Amino acid sequence: MSQNRARYFIEIIIHILFWLMVYYALNALTASSFNIVATDNGKVMQGISGRLLFPYAWLVLVILMILFYGYIFWLFKKLIRYKSNVVSMSAIIGWFVLLFAFNYFLVRIQIDPNANIHHRDASLPVSPPKVAFSLDTVGHTTSDSIHDRLGIALSAPPKPPPLKEFTAEDWQDMQLVMAIIFLAVLGIAVAYFFIKEWIRNDLVRSRAEAHQFSTEIKFLRSQVNPHFLFNTLNNLFSMAQKRGDDEVADGISKLSGMMRYMIYESNTENVPLQKEIEYLEDCIALNKLRYAGNEVSVQFDYPEQNMIAGVQIAPMLFIPFLENAFKHGVLIGHHSIIAMAIAVNQKKLIFTCENTNYSAVKKLAEEQNGIGLENVKRRLQLVYPGKHMLQASPENGTYKVNLEINLA
Repeated sequence: MSQNRARYFIEIIIHILFWLMVYYALNALTASSFNIVATDNGKVMQGISGRLLFPYAWLVLVILMILFYGYIFWLFKKLIRYKSNVVSMSAIIGWFVLLFAFNYFLVRIQIDPNANIHHRDASLPVSPPKVAFSLDTVGHTTSDSIHDRLGIALSAPPKPPPLKEFTAEDWQDMQLVMAIIFLAVLGIAVAYFFIKEWIRNDLVRSRAEAHQFSTEIKFLRSQVNPHFLFNTLNNLFSMAQKRGDDEVADGISKLSGMMRYMIYESNTENVPLQKEIEYLEDCIALNKLRYAGNEVSVQFDYPEQNMIAGVQIAPMLFIPFLENAFKHGVLIGHHSIIAMAIAVNQKKLIFTCENTNYSAVKKLAEEQNGIGLENVKRRLQLVYPGKHMLQASPENGTYKVNLEINLA
């Protein structure tokens, strides 16, 4: 936890330094100097130099921050799920154009339409002699009546350099520089997001591999000789049949099938959905043996086998929800209902489970840090990162679970 905090703190410091550099670059790229030389028949009478300042750098900085964080925290995260490059590029360009235009008009309305060039000394004569002017500026133009804008007498002694007020023409001339700055921030946002996404995916992949390795080690340590267990179950099955106890024999047969599936068939990344459905059916049948016939009723709806042929799913994913439904949603001496369904629609699998909400279920809802639910959430994050949505909460006297998985 302390390492994560230190990493976040360092990342915040880097962001602050980055935006300070952007603000400095804005001031450096948008400010410019100008020189004015007044002549009378080729004779230099007076030279004036000054500097054009950009007073709205902070406003542009805010727009650039919205552009940057809008990309990395919102737009890119949504577009990464789309496979259409046309849609992605259109959204990226649209966000850029929208903020660039917003920046242009927002600054434009802040500019005083009567902005002019003023001296620091307002006591100079207003009516200067009629002379010719030449203007040398960096990125800015003036009219032939520049002496009226200056508001000074050329015959007066040199005064301190003036500060030229920012005009609409100046803002118009800056748009190429603004476009370059906006494009640079866009490029940095793209690089930042995808480098961070690559690091995150690599970390998730490493954790998944470590988790799988740990699970395999635990499984090997806890595994008893399966042949001994299967032989024992087969003997019990034969004994139950000889005594005519078909219900016990059927239960032993289902338990044997479940163990075989858990030990052998589910030891892969994906299994056929039909196999998972059969496993859930066996689990329902075995759990119902613990209760009287009218204490619990289970409804399990799922597509026909030919409708889900070829659909693969991570193994043992739904069983914790069913086990919780029996453990916390069934009360001895009361009629309890469990409704479970699996649907597949356009590469999306939807699993729902709903059970009666007794006091034990309320306790489960309050203790959302339970090991079973947390394990399911963790496994979904590892197996289906960014491709699932899980909702589990009490609702209208029942406890509902809704899990959606994108299989594409």
